[in-house]
Amino acid sequence: MSKLLKWSFTAALAGFLFGFDTVVISGADQKLQTLWNTTDIFHGAVVMSMALWGTVFGAVFGGFPTKKIGRKNTLLWIGIFFSISAIGSALANDPITFAIFRFVGGIGVGISGIAAPAYISEIAPQKNRGKLVGLYQFSIVIGILIAFISNYLLSGLGQNDWRFMIGVELIPALIFTFLVISIPKSPRWLFLNNRQSEAEKIIRSLYSTKEAEGLILDITKDNQNITSSESIFNKKYSFIVMLAFLIAAFNQLSGINAFLYYAPRIFEEAGLGQSIALLNSVGIGLTNVIFTYVGINLIDRLGRRTLMYIGSFGYIVSLSLISLSFFLEWEGIFLPLFFFLFIASHAIGQGAIIWVYISEIFPNNIRSYGQSFGVSTHWILAAIIPSFIPFLFGFIGPGFVFSFFALMMVFQLLFVHFIMPETKGISLEDLSKKLIKIE
Repeated sequence: MSKLLKWSFTAALAGFLFGFDTVVISGADQKLQTLWNTTDIFHGAVVMSMALWGTVFGAVFGGFPTKKIGRKNTLLWIGIFFSISAIGSALANDPITFAIFRFVGGIGVGISGIAAPAYISEIAPQKNRGKLVGLYQFSIVIGILIAFISNYLLSGLGQNDWRFMIGVELIPALIFTFLVISIPKSPRWLFLNNRQSEAEKIIRSLYSTKEAEGLILDITKDNQNITSSESIFNKKYSFIVMLAFLIAAFNQLSGINAFLYYAPRIFEEAGLGQSIALLNSVGIGLTNVIFTYVGINLIDRLGRRTLMYIGSFGYIVSLSLISLSFFLEWEGIFLPLFFFLFIASHAIGQGAIIWVYISEIFPNNIRSYGQSFGVSTHWILAAIIPSFIPFLFGFIGPGFVFSFFALMMVFQLLFVHFIMPETKGISLEDLSKKLIKIE
């Protein structure tokens, strides 16, 4: 394994913890509500969604450690947060303690969406940057699949089976923490912190002599034009900020996290039994992995916009069919098949490009803060939307909920067609100049 792939893979494993932590709660969803006898509102907003609010906190403030102490050191802290969360959540005996430790894990999730893609994008060559940063998303869906499988296998071990479901996350968290120790710091971050000799050594170990010299020259020139006190809300960055906001917002307005958090419950709403619902959740996770793999292998060939077109059309069709299946009470295999199409559409489109796109559109000097803005937008909506799913399902019904998500994906399609620029095959330095000029 080359150094480039090894270091990218190690950083991307933060995504595995992200995916596992996000979905593992779905297996404990109804068990915890029954155990602690909580209302739908409390259960949705506190027990189920506290990790998401931790993610919001991590996303909002994660740009600071990513910039100040560096991408690598931030990744180390992410591993520590996940380890603490796994132990504490598994041992909790009341909903408040459980929620606090889930909040800690959420912080790790939020910061990982900034630090890991930033690290990979800053070591990756432009020709396959999308594929390498896409390893982060691929790790997320592998984590989701493993969480669904783990929940299925551990369910039925008794009334405390949920403790095993959540506590098993400690194993990958510790593995990730130790692996991160072996990777170097980001060379572009080292340049920004006047540690040029260290940065040049790392770059030369990754690239041929000609490529290394060209990249060092480009980064040096780019740094000469940097104003250290610049804000992402400077007028010249307004177009880039808008792109990050819209990509992140549409990602959640598809309903993806609402579905992943409540997959077993949604399948049971459609009349499937609990064991069949959990098994269908495993199928969802497997579909996610397969089509994410397809997406990250196409992202540097077809480009980001093409994948977003494919995903948008798939979203609109699948979400419309899901909505109809609830309105018309279609039974049998229809609903799982429609959800498989929904997940495939997400995986090949938004799932494959979101972390890549947000990590590459901002200039080096504000990348961590720009990513923090984009990731925060993503996770604020990811916290709000699932919080209301149990209530909305009971108040207006799943059909109307999924109709709303379908309408939002029509607006995403318009965004892709009229606003979203392509970023394929352009160096980070040239790309930021191009997007700033657009504004």
